[in-house]
Amino acid sequence: MTRMQIELKEIITKSDLKSFIKFPFHLYSDNKFWVPPLIHEEMKNFSKDKNPAFEFCESCYWIAYKENKMVGRIACIINKRYNEKVGKNVARFGYVDFIDDEEVSSKLFQTAENWARSKGCISIHGPLGFTDMDPEGMLVEGFEELGTIATIYNFPYYPKHIEKYGFKKDVDWVEYEIIPPKEIPAKVERIANAVRERYNLKRLDVKKSKQLLPYAHEIFRVLNSAYADIYGFVQLTEKQIDLYVKQYFGFIKPDYVPVILNEKNEVVAFGITMPSLSKAFQKSKGRLLPFGIFHILMAMKKNDRVDLYLTGVRPDYQDKGVNAMLMLETNKVFIKHNILRVESNPELETNAKVRAQWRFYEERQHKRRRCYIKELAST
Repeated sequence: MTRMQIELKEIITKSDLKSFIKFPFHLYSDNKFWVPPLIHEEMKNFSKDKNPAFEFCESCYWIAYKENKMVGRIACIINKRYNEKVGKNVARFGYVDFIDDEEVSSKLFQTAENWARSKGCISIHGPLGFTDMDPEGMLVEGFEELGTIATIYNFPYYPKHIEKYGFKKDVDWVEYEIIPPKEIPAKVERIANAVRERYNLKRLDVKKSKQLLPYAHEIFRVLNSAYADIYGFVQLTEKQIDLYVKQYFGFIKPDYVPVILNEKNEVVAFGITMPSLSKAFQKSKGRLLPFGIFHILMAMKKNDRVDLYLTGVRPDYQDKGVNAMLMLETNKVFIKHNILRVESNPELETNAKVRAQWRFYEERQHKRRRCYIKELAST
């Protein structure tokens, strides 16, 4: 049987980039679990003049064609700040999608490897984005669960392809679906109240998103310190923080974002939760206009599902029970808004402290995603 030639095209033009971004829209067009990103946000993320991560990242992207038809895509990224942190020259692959064809997937990974090797990298791991704020981890369990806007969805054949090509597990993230209680667990309330009194803490009391803005940069600085040792994390720069504050703090609902302050009004902990936008993004089909924004606003206003995004406790307040205060305040929100289901989003399987907090709830570990790694032999 004659093999069809697979051609890889490096992304150079804006038109090429649009094709790269839109490929998953075709691949998952009939899939009810995939949640599409917003196309204009993806364009900004991949554009060197829009994404501050390019101050310390180098990247290359490709589309695969077979019989003049788009059949796959992949990006390869070198995060120089991460490499400085770990003391190794490593590359990361991400934004990888392909049809169920081993010739296609092999060609994609081979091309990414060759580029990484040409840059002197000793290994390649992923799926990872430019930074830890991008979706990461290949889905290996939970293919029939609705995705979230913060995570990657992929078909079940993806892990089979990557493992056959020689990649091995590096680390796993797990995710939970949580049913919040109708009443706040007594133990959580008791611990939270004791911690509040012992350390003279309080919840920031704001009603409008603009009232959160004076604390927004400090929230991200707490995140930088709290996540310093997390796998793959590189501290956000001030330019990145400025971007995230501008993007997200204008429309978040303060009710869903408990911020804990000390007696000096310093942020010592925070939790960012949002009404689930998965169904709204599916309806928007990657576009805010003309009707996408309507679906999103409706989901923000009326929803019985929420997603947990980020939680952070300042290092000098860790192991003091401050998490109980966040859980207490979050539970109040769930009860107030009649929330029936909560998505934890990814948490490292090795993070016993985070996983232990779900012991107070009815929970179901329903997804698992994996970061793979492959050592690169020198040529």
